[in-house]
Order: sequence, then structure tokens, then C-alpha cells
Amino acid sequence: MSEYTTGELAKMFDVSIRTIQFYDKKGILKPSHISENGKRIYTEEDVSRLKLILMLKNLGLPLKAIGEILASDNSMIVLDLLLEQRLRAAKDQVKISRNQIKMIESIKHNLPKINQVSLRTIDDIDKIMSNKKALRKVHMKMVILGLLIDVAEIGGLVWGIKKGQWVPFILIMLLAIIFAIWITKYYFNSVNYICPNCNYEFRPKFRAAFFSNHNPKARKLVCPNCHQKNYCIEVYAGEADVKIAE
Repeated sequence: MSEYTTGELAKMFDVSIRTIQFYDKKGILKPSHISENGKRIYTEEDVSRLKLILMLKNLGLPLKAIGEILASDNSMIVLDLLLEQRLRAAKDQVKISRNQIKMIESIKHNLPKINQVSLRTIDDIDKIMSNKKALRKVHMKMVILGLLIDVAEIGGLVWGIKKGQWVPFILIMLLAIIFAIWITKYYFNSVNYICPNCNYEFRPKFRAAFFSNHNPKARKLVCPNCHQKNYCIEVYAGEADVKIAE
């Protein structure tokens, strides 16, 4: 039968000599015998035992649990129970990781749209997420109401063409103009803008906002704080106490 010293066993499994000595100290891997010159000698059975120890350790079991398995007369039952516990813990960790992934993806989805807004505390992230959701609701409300008006206009036009009666279409168009004025005012009362130069949040006058150059996420406005003209980031107004630009 082959025999191995502590160093040879450590080299075989790519672990340190101190690891083998530690397992000996903990009583989970005792040498088969001590040689005349004091060296610890391990046999093939000890090699198999060390393989089992390292496998269980890689599964995340602590040394105390491994010792309980090796010392038990019903080691297979004990192993099954311990692995079941580890399996549940691993599944819980996977669930936590999935939730973290969703949170990360959600934050990343919003950050590029507000990348010029300063971030100072963890509360700012919650504010950012809430703000984007509220702003999205404003946009959706405008789209839905706009589509309803479009349907009414088309219906009035079709009626006029088929029946030759244009009064309903004219009335719908007048209502559409009134609605367009109202929805525009609603929109500009629902949003503020943040200056990318000084991070100042403000609400521009209606005329300045209406006639300014813009893209889906920003408008080119003059900041009332630093007086620079930049593409300012659009955010939901909420209850914020902001400066009304002159």
C-alpha cells in the first residue's frame, strides 16, 4: 500500500502543508501512523478521505459539518441533510442575485437619461427612479389623450365626407385646438429642467419652453441661476420648490 508524507499529500492535492496539519488538528484527517523520525504518514484510505473533505468544503460546508459527517455512523443521512440546507441557501442566494440584477438593470436603464444630474446620496437613486416613472406617466397620458383626439378628428372627417355634414368636424377641430392648448400647458406645468452646468432645477416660462430647440430628453434653455444656455435635462416637477425662469 502506498504511503505519503504531509508534504507529498499537500502537493498531490495542491493545498498547503498547513492545511493538512490544520485538518489533523481538527481531527478530521489523522495520519495512519507516525514514522520513527516523527513524520506523519498517510495511506490510500487517507487520500480518499481528503478527497471527500475537499469536495464537501468546495460545496460550502464548514469543517464542523464535515467533521460531523465523517464521525457519524449514519454519514449518508447527515450528508443528505446538510446538502439540503446548502441547496436551500444557494437557491436563496440565486434569488437575491436575480433581484440585484433587476435593480442594476433598472438603474442602468435610467442613468444614461439623467447623466448630468449630480448623485450625492443613496436616496438620490430612489428619487431618480421615482422621477423617471412619474415623467413616463406624464408622457403616456399625453400620448393616450392625443390618440383619442386623433380618432375623433378622423371620425369627424369620415362623417363629413360620407354625409356631407361638416359641422361635427368643425366642432371637433375647435375642441382639438382647445385641447392642444390645455395639454401643452399641462405638460410644461408637469416638468422642470435641470441645468447641466450648475445642477439647478427650474421651470422656464411657457413661451421660452415652447419655442426652444429640444430633443426627447432635454430643451435648450437659459438657466436662471448661472445664466448659461444649455440643453437642460427634463425631469418630473412633482412637489419641488423651483425657480421660475424670468
